[in-house]
Amino acid sequence: MSEHIDRIIAIIPAAGVGKRMGGNIPKQYLTIKDQTILSHTLNVFLSHPKIETVIVAIGENDLYFDELPEAKHPKLIKATGGKERADSVLNALNCAANNGLSKSWVLVHDAARPCITNGDIDKLLASRAQFPQGAILAMPVRDTMKRSDTDGKIEQTVCREQLWHAMTPQMFPLEPLKENLEQALANNVSITDEASAMEWAHIQPGLVSGRPDNIKVTHTDDLQLAEIYLKNIG
Repeated sequence: MSEHIDRIIAIIPAAGVGKRMGGNIPKQYLTIKDQTILSHTLNVFLSHPKIETVIVAIGENDLYFDELPEAKHPKLIKATGGKERADSVLNALNCAANNGLSKSWVLVHDAARPCITNGDIDKLLASRAQFPQGAILAMPVRDTMKRSDTDGKIEQTVCREQLWHAMTPQMFPLEPLKENLEQALANNVSITDEASAMEWAHIQPGLVSGRPDNIKVTHTDDLQLAEIYLKNIG
């Protein structure tokens, strides 16, 4: 991992259907400020001067992506998504390798985090000097944390010191991320994010404190909150 790499690409897994949101269309195609959530997300990465290529992993039966104006952007490559997020990311990593992009840093970012800023991307990219193994955006836990039992009663209070909320982008050199993700999936390891694949391979990614408004749109109420944040960012 000590190899010097300058090329930077982004991967946006966007094959999910957003079951928790309900509705008739995948959540990444819901609209905020006259643009889809996915469009907001893509525009940040497509316009970033240091990002060479953006690869979007789209569901096989996706009916909406090709209608987005960003779909025809010269920096964008479309890959086929998989059943789970990790499968989509791996497909996109393979697509990158097939397009001669193996020697790259990869920023993997949730399609439903439209409030990401250039400032946080720059902060993460700058952390490569401190964390050559890779790093993720995250937020230190601020609230008192409780662990429940199976009946929904408090079992214990968890010390919040050194606890972080994981966010995206998550940034790693492409080749070790691809290898560790492949091997973790082959061993039926539960992969919740890219960092967990690296952790499984005994690599400790760095933590870079990000903005609290970099929220993931998961529930209907999040749409209004994201709209407020986007107005303030824009």
